[in-house]
Amino acid sequence: MTAVSPGAGRIWTAARGPLLIGVIILFTAVVVTLLRGTGEGGSLDPRSYQPEGSHAVVALLEQNGVRVERTEDASSVEGATLFVPQPNLIDPARLADLSRRASSTVLLAPSAPGARRVTVDTRSPGCPLAEKAGAAKMGGFVYEGEQRCYDSTLVRTGSVTTLGFGAIFTNRDLDSDGNAALALSLLGQHPRLVWYMPSAADRSQQKSFTDLVPDGWKFGAWQLGIAAVVIALWRARRLGRVVTERLPVVVRAAETVEGRARLYRSSHAASHAAAVLRQASRDRLAPLLGLPLGSELSAEIARRTSRSVVDVQTLLYSQEPVDDRGLVALVSELDALENEVRRG
Repeated sequence: MTAVSPGAGRIWTAARGPLLIGVIILFTAVVVTLLRGTGEGGSLDPRSYQPEGSHAVVALLEQNGVRVERTEDASSVEGATLFVPQPNLIDPARLADLSRRASSTVLLAPSAPGARRVTVDTRSPGCPLAEKAGAAKMGGFVYEGEQRCYDSTLVRTGSVTTLGFGAIFTNRDLDSDGNAALALSLLGQHPRLVWYMPSAADRSQQKSFTDLVPDGWKFGAWQLGIAAVVIALWRARRLGRVVTERLPVVVRAAETVEGRARLYRSSHAASHAAAVLRQASRDRLAPLLGLPLGSELSAEIARRTSRSVVDVQTLLYSQEPVDDRGLVALVSELDALENEVRRG
């Protein structure tokens, strides 16, 4: 019967191409991520000259006498303005403590109950807080607060100012409309500005990867997993009772014997072959002696031949290992014993 399931070789041949492509893509992604993660090119990084960086606003602040400190721990914020471009990467309790200690705090697009997303556009201030700055590029999120500007995309509650979008701080948009004036008024409230870029310790407080995956993706993954299990069970082979079937071709007995002998020889199973030969001789001798199969034959054979019981016992029942030469000698002795029994 021919196996229809693909073997390991065929599976590897079919899978190695896509697997190699996947490894190359993964390696390239890792290299690109590492290269982009180094240096001074991050979004809203005060050292970055890239369009999404914030070196330009830092230069303006320093020209106006504000000392800018880029930090990853924010251990000292007393008497300073605290600017947090990525507040969602910080533990809420730590962020609240920093805001209490700082003289003023500016948060960019934090998660908040009731916040809703709006389009980014040039908006009028609509409040005394930003009246001098004029129109600016604002949007992103709408928040609740004591003072509301730019259609509630900039709000202030106490000393904490919250923005829904950070275009006014970037090198690309700083010189548009009143973006520069608004950025300087928010970040230049005190002679010292702490520009807080969250560290790895802060990121460890955030949600896990599975928490960030949308529920729809999780539901789809569960469906795919269940479908894969069902297909595996459907395609899996099940062991049932042994059934006989007709061979597609006729195999001569001599060929079967020769094939089995070659298997024994290739596996160096001379002792096993000797045990099979002894059993076959016992099965042939038992009917000749009128005894049932499995009976002790040594005494009856010794009575009918000139051999001793010990010699017959050794010849028919010995389990001592033999080599190829001993196997040939055993065949001759068994043939001679059977001939003696037949003549006797």
